[in-house]
Amino acid sequence: MHTTVSSDPLGLHRVRDRPLVLPQAARRLDARPEIWPDEVRVRVERLNLDAASYRQLRRVHTASDGAVDGGAIRAAVLEIIAARGKMQNPETGSGGMLLGTVEQVGPESPLGLTAGDRIATLVSLTLTPLVVDDGLARWDGLSEQVPCDGHAILFGRSIAAVLPDDLPPDLALAVMDVCGAPALTRRMVEHRREPVVAVIGGGGKSGSLSLAAARDAGARHLIGVVPSPAEADRLRASGLADEVVLADARDPLALRDSVEKAGGPADVTVVCVDVPGCEGGSILATAEGGTIIFFSMATSFSAAALGAEGVAADVEMVIGNGYVPGHASYALDLFRRSPGVRALFDGRH
Repeated sequence: MHTTVSSDPLGLHRVRDRPLVLPQAARRLDARPEIWPDEVRVRVERLNLDAASYRQLRRVHTASDGAVDGGAIRAAVLEIIAARGKMQNPETGSGGMLLGTVEQVGPESPLGLTAGDRIATLVSLTLTPLVVDDGLARWDGLSEQVPCDGHAILFGRSIAAVLPDDLPPDLALAVMDVCGAPALTRRMVEHRREPVVAVIGGGGKSGSLSLAAARDAGARHLIGVVPSPAEADRLRASGLADEVVLADARDPLALRDSVEKAGGPADVTVVCVDVPGCEGGSILATAEGGTIIFFSMATSFSAAALGAEGVAADVEMVIGNGYVPGHASYALDLFRRSPGVRALFDGRH
C-alpha cells in the first residue's frame, strides 16, 4: 500500500498527464495494483462496454460482406487498455463499467465496501485504472459484455453498488449500466403536470427503463420511438408505451411528424439511441418550453445547442451525466416490478 505520496479522492494521483487533468480526460492512468489508503482494488470479472463504443468498434471491424471480426475487436480493446491504463475508446470517448469482487480496501476508503463484496462500478471505465491479465481469452468480441480477469482501482469519490442476490450478475450489470437514465427521467417528469413523454430508442436498455420511470412519475402519455419493425413489435408487446412509432431518429422531419401523429409534441423527450445525428429531430419533436434529456454518448452537444438556436426552439436541454442519488436501487426496483422491462432485457441477454 502506498503511504509516502498523498492521494486525491478524485484520482489525480493516478494521472500521468502533464499538465494535470482529471482522470476521465487523461490520456494515461497509473493502473498499478498497489493501493493508496483511500482506494479500493477490485478483481475484475466482466466489463460492460457502452453501446456507442462497442458499435464503433464493431463497425470498424466488419467486412464488406457483413462478417464481424471478433478477434480484431478483442485486440482493439486490449490495445486501448494497455495504452491508456483504462478502457476509453479514443473515437467515442466512452467506456462502460465493470463487475468484480472487492480484493483490498484501504483503511481510509469512504465507499463502505468490504473485501469479498461482489460489486458493479457506477463510474465510467474512462476514469477507472484497469489492467487485464488474461488477454480477454474468454471473449469472442461479439457482444458488449466482456468476461475477463484483471484488476481495477476505485478512488475515494468513485461509486459502486453491491450486486443484488436475486438477479443473475450479467443482468444486474446490464441494469446498473444505464441506471442514471430512469432516475433522471423520473426527476424531470415529476417537475411537470402529467406530461407527454417521448423516448427515442424506447426499445433499448436505457429507453425501456426510462419509459417505466416516466410512467412511475405520472406521465400522461408515453411515446416510444424505435428504428425497426422487430423492435416496434417487441416494444408494443412489453406494454411500456401508449404509442409505438417507427422512425429514423436521424431524419428530423420524419421524427417530428411521427411523434406528433402519436400524440406529441413531447413535453419531455428522452434520447437513448447510440448513433449520431439525432439532435435536430429531438428538438423538433419537443414542445415549446419542453425538456430534452440526452443520454446518448453519440450526442453532439454543439449540434444540439446550435440546432435549437437555429430553429428558435425554446427547449431546455439536459445532459444525462449518469449519476443521480439512489439511481442504482431505483433502476433495480423498476426492473423487478416491470414485466415489460424484464421482457426486453431478457430478449437482449
